[in-house]
Amino acid sequence: MFAILMIWSIPSTYFRSKFRKIVYQTDDWKINIRPLFKKEILGLFNNMYPDNIAYLKTRNYYRIYLAVYLILFIIYSLINSNSL
Repeated sequence: MFAILMIWSIPSTYFRSKFRKIVYQTDDWKINIRPLFKKEILGLFNNMYPDNIAYLKTRNYYRIYLAVYLILFIIYSLINSNSL
Protein backbone atom coordinates (compact mmCIF):
# COMPACT_ATOMS: atom_id res chain seq x y z
CA MET A 1 0.00 0.00 0.00
CA PHE A 2 2.91 2.33 0.76
CA ALA A 3 4.26 1.80 -2.77
CA ILE A 4 0.86 2.67 -4.28
CA LEU A 5 0.74 5.83 -2.17
CA MET A 6 4.23 6.82 -3.32
CA ILE A 7 3.47 6.14 -6.98
CA TRP A 8 0.25 8.15 -6.77
CA SER A 9 2.15 11.10 -5.29
CA ILE A 10 4.47 11.44 -8.31
CA PRO A 11 2.05 13.50 -10.49
CA SER A 12 1.31 15.87 -7.60
CA THR A 13 4.03 18.29 -8.67
CA TYR A 14 2.51 18.57 -12.15
CA PHE A 15 -1.06 19.14 -10.95
CA ARG A 16 -0.06 21.54 -8.19
CA SER A 17 2.25 23.53 -10.46
CA LYS A 18 -0.36 23.90 -13.16
CA PHE A 19 -3.04 24.87 -10.65
CA ARG A 20 -0.83 27.39 -8.82
CA LYS A 21 0.23 29.06 -12.06
CA ILE A 22 -3.41 29.67 -12.93
CA VAL A 23 -4.43 30.80 -9.42
CA TYR A 24 -1.51 33.19 -8.97
CA GLN A 25 -1.61 34.19 -12.67
CA THR A 26 2.08 33.67 -13.38
CA ASP A 27 4.29 31.44 -15.49
CA ASP A 28 7.27 31.82 -13.18
CA TRP A 29 8.70 28.48 -12.05
CA LYS A 30 9.40 29.88 -8.58
CA ILE A 31 5.68 29.69 -7.78
CA ASN A 32 6.24 25.96 -7.22
CA ILE A 33 8.60 26.47 -4.28
CA ARG A 34 6.98 29.47 -2.62
CA PRO A 35 4.80 28.72 0.42
CA LEU A 36 1.74 30.70 -0.65
CA PHE A 37 -1.23 28.70 0.51
CA LYS A 38 -4.13 31.05 1.24
CA LYS A 39 -5.02 31.90 -2.34
CA GLU A 40 -4.37 28.32 -3.43
CA ILE A 41 -6.79 26.96 -0.81
CA LEU A 42 -9.39 29.57 -1.74
CA GLY A 43 -8.97 28.67 -5.40
CA LEU A 44 -9.41 25.00 -4.63
CA PHE A 45 -12.66 25.35 -2.70
CA ASN A 46 -14.15 28.49 -4.27
CA ASN A 47 -14.73 29.67 -7.80
CA MET A 48 -12.12 32.41 -8.24
CA TYR A 49 -12.26 32.65 -12.02
CA PRO A 50 -15.69 31.42 -13.19
CA ASP A 51 -15.04 32.40 -16.83
CA ASN A 52 -11.62 30.73 -17.06
CA ILE A 53 -12.22 27.26 -18.50
CA ALA A 54 -8.59 26.20 -17.95
CA TYR A 55 -8.90 27.10 -14.26
CA LEU A 56 -12.14 25.19 -13.85
CA LYS A 57 -10.80 22.11 -15.61
CA THR A 58 -7.49 22.13 -13.74
CA ARG A 59 -9.21 22.75 -10.41
CA ASN A 60 -11.57 19.82 -10.93
CA TYR A 61 -8.73 17.47 -11.94
CA TYR A 62 -6.72 18.62 -8.92
CA ARG A 63 -9.71 18.07 -6.61
CA ILE A 64 -10.18 14.53 -7.92
CA TYR A 65 -6.47 13.83 -7.61
CA LEU A 66 -6.41 15.08 -4.01
CA ALA A 67 -9.56 13.12 -3.11
CA VAL A 68 -8.02 9.87 -4.38
CA TYR A 69 -4.79 10.73 -2.54
CA LEU A 70 -6.77 11.28 0.67
CA ILE A 71 -8.59 7.96 0.26
CA LEU A 72 -5.31 6.12 -0.34
CA PHE A 73 -3.79 7.78 2.72
CA ILE A 74 -6.76 6.80 4.90
CA ILE A 75 -6.56 3.20 3.68
CA TYR A 76 -2.82 3.18 4.37
CA SER A 77 -3.39 4.57 7.87
CA LEU A 78 -6.08 1.99 8.62
CA ILE A 79 -3.90 -0.86 7.43
CA ASN A 80 -0.98 0.38 9.53
CA SER A 81 -3.11 0.84 12.65
CA ASN A 82 -4.57 -2.67 12.30
CA SER A 83 -1.14 -4.25 11.92
CA LEU A 84 0.08 -2.86 15.25
